[in-house]
Amino acid sequence: MSAVRGAEALLAAIAFDAEGLVPAIAQAHDTAEVLMMAWMNREAVAETLATGRVCYWSRSRRQLWRKGETSGQVQHLVEMAVDCDGDTLLLSVRQEGVACHTGRRACFFRALRGGALVETMPVAVDPETLYGG
Repeated sequence: MSAVRGAEALLAAIAFDAEGLVPAIAQAHDTAEVLMMAWMNREAVAETLATGRVCYWSRSRRQLWRKGETSGQVQHLVEMAVDCDGDTLLLSVRQEGVACHTGRRACFFRALRGGALVETMPVAVDPETLYGG
């Protein structure tokens, strides 16, 4: 199957919600660490498949969000999978730098432990360095 036909088949398998979005979980391809969750629309999925560089849909800005465009913390697609219901994507990525806008490796850095919400991951890069505060 050609890459174009494969991309068309994957797009056809996605059950976008009423707003035309689907949640996408980004996972480090080498460690399986869950890095972040964001939203994709049809255009973001198509661009990601065409370029190999992960692109999301920013709900707050109402525009495409090319991961790392401002911060330099780019995600390169290794594989895109769609779940059994077609309503969630799993992106296996090669992450350059940190994934979270807080400067942490991943967005899931708070956990309930011993009855308290604690930070489980240190800041690796000052967010002002990434985004120029």
